[in-house]
Amino acid sequence: MGELGPGGGAGNTYSLRPGLQRRFKSSTVKECIHAILKEKLANVQYIPEEMPQLTKSLSETIKDRLKEEGFDRYKMVVQVVIGEQRGEGVNMAARCFWDADTDSYAHDVFMNDSLFCVVAAFGCFYY
Repeated sequence: MGELGPGGGAGNTYSLRPGLQRRFKSSTVKECIHAILKEKLANVQYIPEEMPQLTKSLSETIKDRLKEEGFDRYKMVVQVVIGEQRGEGVNMAARCFWDADTDSYAHDVFMNDSLFCVVAAFGCFYY
């Protein structure tokens, strides 16, 4: 039997942690979210009947954009909340059970005269 290893080409390539370049980077994710929200919501008015489709569309667009960033083996969960701008306060919270070394999240808030939008994106590494 031959030796297994990097020189033989038959070594174990399964890793339990993402490489440094492949880690979920909250700052990169926040920039992506911010750019998408600014582009898609800049001149949108709050119309209750249109909000369910808009939230779904935004979450899919953000998730697809994050996949393009190359976070290999990460499960992306994107939550989008849109509400009417009425000067009232809103609190949003999340609790997660995850590995703090590999998993993370990013969030951003967008507001215009008519609506507010809160997006949270969670990245969980597949072991």
